[in-house]
Formats: sequence, structure tokens, C-alpha cells
Amino acid sequence: MLTSSRLILARKRRRMTLASLAKMSGVSTRSLTAFENGHKNPAPETIESLARALELPVSFFLASDVDEIEVDAISFRAPSKISALDRDSARSAGRIAVEINDWIEHLFSLPKSDVPTLPHLSPEDAAERVRALWGLGEAPIPNMVHLLEAHGVRVFSLASDCSVVDAFSFRWQRTRPFVVLNLEKSGERGRFDAAHELGHLVLHAEHRIPHGPDAEQEAQQFASAFLMPRSGLHAQMLHSADTARILSAKRKWEVAAVALAYRLRDMELISEWGYRTSVKQLSQMGYRSGEPNGIRRESSQLLGKVFSVLRSEKISPLTMARDLNLTVDELNMHVFGLVPLALDGGSEASSSAKPQLRLVQA
Repeated sequence: MLTSSRLILARKRRRMTLASLAKMSGVSTRSLTAFENGHKNPAPETIESLARALELPVSFFLASDVDEIEVDAISFRAPSKISALDRDSARSAGRIAVEINDWIEHLFSLPKSDVPTLPHLSPEDAAERVRALWGLGEAPIPNMVHLLEAHGVRVFSLASDCSVVDAFSFRWQRTRPFVVLNLEKSGERGRFDAAHELGHLVLHAEHRIPHGPDAEQEAQQFASAFLMPRSGLHAQMLHSADTARILSAKRKWEVAAVALAYRLRDMELISEWGYRTSVKQLSQMGYRSGEPNGIRRESSQLLGKVFSVLRSEKISPLTMARDLNLTVDELNMHVFGLVPLALDGGSEASSSAKPQLRLVQA
């Protein structure tokens, strides 16, 4: 029997309306509506047609019911530039990430979350508090993805067909924190996105929801303060820094040059005139649209270890994908492309104890 919630999830994941799915599958819009409302159950051959159109195994549509991620649980940047289809596709991708995480947690003991909720603090104070709680001092953060994973945040990649979305975060069932990152941004932008989403998790919790321009601005301020702490920048003596000095300093903090210039102006270490002059020069050098000679994009340490252990246990990616009722290609979109390319035919072995994945802050 088809599970209606999974048909809805798959259709949204593929950015399809009922009309477009009807065109792709050859099933009428009226029948699709009845299937999604649970008023009618399709014949097996109809489920196969839907599975082909939505590029997912038939088993995906027959598995247990799934709850969607609540619309209010996610804040999208520049929502006016993102269509409803794009938002729903990204939200559905996040739901699949939850499924993947559940499968992993069934086999592995993962770090518990210790992300604080500090909705009563300013972004600057909250960033300082989290740094203190996590023992980061005033030094640059070597790897934001590894740091989040070490503190119990589940980090997944945003599927490439959702690239219009920068990144997003949510607390699944108001407890487990997730961050989903777009891999098509520069390494520096990816670090800032990860810190921005941490800001949402820290600031927009409890009675506060992560919505609106004010929430986005707060998350930006949190990310800026978290990656470039006030005390660290003062110690580097960046007062009146010119463009050359900004380019030199950005390599230490591994942030975008324009983001560092903005932070220095915000801290009144450079004047408004100095900021505008530097941003103009940086734009002319290509730093507005990208990050010339930038750093490598960060990836997941936790997922890399998971696939390594699975390989040693002779559990293939194909087996994992089948358990999740996904294709290997769909699985790979959510796990930083870390699925090993060589498929071994699906052999598997069982283990009586959950492996402990110990993550080290890089």
C-alpha cells in the first residue's frame, strides 16, 4: 500500500507540482490528489510509474509514514528570491537527511548535542558565550563542520538540485540540531554559513522562531562574532587596516575578505570611508563574487568515519541505500558525496555493539 506522506515528500523533493508529476508519470492530477489525500490506493503498476517519474525505488513509497519538517522550524535567507518549490524541495531534502541520520544512529553511538539555547542574549554576547562553553578561546576555528559535529550537530550536504538555497538549520522534534550546507559556495562562505546556522540554533530557540529579516541579521552578527572574536581581532592590531592588511588577516581567520572588512567596520576598527574603499578595491580584485585562491570546502568528519566503519564491516553503500529506500545517487547528495564509488554487491555483516564514533575538534 502506498504511503501518502512519502508520495508528497518525494514530489516536493523533486520540485514537482501535481500537474508536472501527472505529466511525467502519466497519472492524472485527480488520481494524484486522491493518492496524496489517502482517499485512493494506486495499483502496483501505478506506483512503479510514480517511482520512475520521481527517481526513487518503489520501496520508498511503501515504507512507514514520515512527518514533514515544520515550515516554521526553518529560516531561509532572502525568501523572496526562493520559490515555494525550491523551499519545499530543500525542506524535503532535510527530511531525508533525518532519515539517513536515524539509520546511522541505529548502528553508531554519536556525540550528544551540547548546543546551548541563548535567546535572551545579543548575537555578540551569545557568540562569546558559546566560544567560552566550548573552550575555543580567541583563536581561529580550524574547521566549522568538525566543530559542529563534535558538539552533536548533525551536518549534511544540501542536494545539488537545491543550490538556490544557501543553507538551513532546524531542531528535529525540537531536540536534535541539524545543519544542511550548500556545497557550491566557496570554502570561506561555507564556514560562514555553518556559523550562521549555529547562530539560529543558539539564538532562535525556545520562545523565539527563526524567521524574518531581524532573525537573519542576528544570525549574521552571531556568525561574524563567532568566527572573528572581538578580542582576537584586537590582539591582531587591525586598527585602520587597509585592503592589503585585510587580505593578509583573512587567511588567519579563514573568512571572506569582505566579511572581515564588514566586521572591522562593525567594531569601529576601520572607518566607514576605509570600509567602502576596501570593499571597492576587493570587488575589483574579484572578492565580491568569490574568493580567489580560497580555502578548500570543509566536509564531514563524522560521515567519513561512518563510511569507513561500514566498509570495514562489509556493509555496502548499496545496502545502506536499500535500507533507507533510496538510490545510491540520492544518498550521495546528502552526505557530502562521501559514498565510496566502488559498490561491492551488497554484502553485509552484523555487529552486536554500536561502534563509538569519537570526533576530535580539528
